Amino acid sequence: MRFLCRFFSFIALVLAVGAGVTDSIESVASSAVVTTSFESLWGDVDASGLALVKQWVATHIGGWALQWMQSALLQQPAFAIFLGLALVLWMAGYKRPSPEGRFAA
Repeated sequence: MRFLCRFFSFIALVLAVGAGVTDSIESVASSAVVTTSFESLWGDVDASGLALVKQWVATHIGGWALQWMQSALLQQPAFAIFLGLALVLWMAGYKRPSPEGRFAA
């Protein structure tokens, strides 16, 4: 389980760096700050999956959750969402170092 969390954390980190590099290249090219929202990135990759998730959230959880998802999650920059996901997965897969050998009595 720890390995899977670390692996998916690495994948999320790679996606965050890719999204950040793409945004920075677009920003330099247009001489203005450009960030790609998570919704537009997801829509470009898999539009039917995004529509399916929106429909599932509206049906099973409620309209308030869909509004929260639209305003709080999907409008954020894609690199920030992926960085947050990488952090959470890394924390879930983190193994504390053993205290044996360090100041052990």
